[in-house]
Amino acid sequence: MDVSPGRKAVEAHQIEKLTRMLEAELPGNAFYRRKLLDRGFSNAASLSEFRKFPFTTKSELVEDQAAHPPFGSALTFPVERYMRIHQTSGTTGKPIYWLDTEESWQWWSGCWKTIFEAAGVKPGDRIFFAFSFGPFIGFWSGWEGARKLGALAIPGGGQSTAQRLKAIVDYGATVLVCTPTYALHMGDEARKIGLDLANKSQIRITIHAGEPGANIPSTRRRIEEIWGAKCYDSARRCPYQRG
Repeated sequence: MDVSPGRKAVEAHQIEKLTRMLEAELPGNAFYRRKLLDRGFSNAASLSEFRKFPFTTKSELVEDQAAHPPFGSALTFPVERYMRIHQTSGTTGKPIYWLDTEESWQWWSGCWKTIFEAAGVKPGDRIFFAFSFGPFIGFWSGWEGARKLGALAIPGGGQSTAQRLKAIVDYGATVLVCTPTYALHMGDEARKIGLDLANKSQIRITIHAGEPGANIPSTRRRIEEIWGAKCYDSARRCPYQRG
């Protein structure tokens, strides 16, 4: 099948970026040197060649960190170069520790800025983050994305559900960011105290990450009914990138 000139340009750009990434990654990253160089993969002249590269699985990263504690050998730079530490949720096992450089952290916040914009969030919105602000990376990057967008970010860490509900109403929050199950739980707690969130809060958009659910029609419908708002599942599948 013939490939259009426009598609060829896109593929050439992708290969160029891949080449630059590998040139930066392979000299210092022991994990990917073993995974790629030892198997004969050092570059790709086309996307068809790139498709032959081996996948990296979560279990490989978990095993690598167990063998090379605490951060594993998949580090492109010395540890001193990194400025933030996070971890995965640990839902299915031991959490993976994750380090970010300033460059990769800016990439994270840019991803969430795009998510907010795609959902219709504006700089004038007030975004309430109903999560604990622990080491899980998902909502920290959302917090940074709100800053990059220029919206008012409201922290909900260290609060009970009742305190969060009060803060959402008192602060006039217009956007809610949380897991889908917690959005439903907040709705249950609001009903117990006679709070009609659809009419008494100013939430117009809810954005969910950290677990599946908001893209399931029945769950999305329940969240929208409780909050009287448009529900979005975040595009959190932005690939993890270690700069």
